[in-house]
Amino acid sequence: MANAYTPGLLVTESIVVRKRRRLPILGEVMVKAGDVVKPHDVVARTQVPGDPETVNIANQLDLEGDEVLEVMKKKKGDSVKKGEVIAEKVTFFGLFRSPVHSPIDGTVDNVSDVTGVVTLRRPAVPVSILAYVHGTVSEVMPREGVVIETPAALIQGIFGVGGETQGTLEIVAQTNADILSGDKIKPEHKGKIVVGGSLVTADALKKAAQVGAAGLVAGGIIDQDLIEYLGHDIGVAITGAEDIPITVILTEGFGRINMAEKTFNLLCSLNGKVASINGATQIRAGVMRPEIVVTSENSQQSAERDLSSGMEAGTPIRIIREPYFGQLATVHSLPPELQLIETGAKVRILTAKLASGEIVTIPRANVELIEG
Repeated sequence: MANAYTPGLLVTESIVVRKRRRLPILGEVMVKAGDVVKPHDVVARTQVPGDPETVNIANQLDLEGDEVLEVMKKKKGDSVKKGEVIAEKVTFFGLFRSPVHSPIDGTVDNVSDVTGVVTLRRPAVPVSILAYVHGTVSEVMPREGVVIETPAALIQGIFGVGGETQGTLEIVAQTNADILSGDKIKPEHKGKIVVGGSLVTADALKKAAQVGAAGLVAGGIIDQDLIEYLGHDIGVAITGAEDIPITVILTEGFGRINMAEKTFNLLCSLNGKVASINGATQIRAGVMRPEIVVTSENSQQSAERDLSSGMEAGTPIRIIREPYFGQLATVHSLPPELQLIETGAKVRILTAKLASGEIVTIPRANVELIEG
């Protein structure tokens, strides 16, 4: 039963990464199966319809709904410019004219002869989907998107903000305990992904934005610093769509937490290589983890790891709920019986040995495996 409660957190130097790149609505796929793509290559594109704008012609011209068609200067499908006359009422043999002007640039989407309301639609918004990673198109979903496959090193974090970006990894920490402060961010870090150790500070966030860094990676952050940087509180919805200049990935959690040695050592081994990163996070249903993907220079693909083997005593885990959020531990025991917890629910639990040596009891749903 452990398998159903233990999502895996991957930190591995070799795995086959598959990325599904899908359009929000049907469009055009720009590549074919077998094509080799780079992160900034457009693999699919579409046009998302613009927002509608309604104009009550009948009300403005004091007409019945079925009279509106007679005064329309534009018909369904016609393009219009802001300020252009779309309808006009003429009275007294042309002596008096009452025009109605378009409030936007766009097209006439609909003219209702019942309500007398004209719906205009703003210009369509072009949307392009990029490959995100360097790899091979393994599957094409007609008019929807593609699946891209690549052998890579993959490091998943516990929390992140900011969307997809790419840059060269630059390690500025000597150890996994070093703080990533503002003085370690230099002008030459423009476009790079800067990696620290235990904590990224508020001044590091500001300095990284100033120099134009692509991203920051560290063990943890003070939650108030992150809230001030974002300009709003951290919610429980999916992150990744924030309007911020850099992507931030935390490998351990909130507070000053040393980056796991395994994670730090792997990042050090990848120093100077180009990485694709994404801060998008969803901790609850439909788990989504922030990630660092570095495509392997070795063309031979490695086998995917089996994440379904579950837990046993000694399995490394990370705790993803309070009061031990972000802490690394190992499984101490796995009692098979359901046990009553503070919320009143009966759940399967485990006992975990923290780094301090303390043995604590935790619901199995509150941990994730650290796979390597």
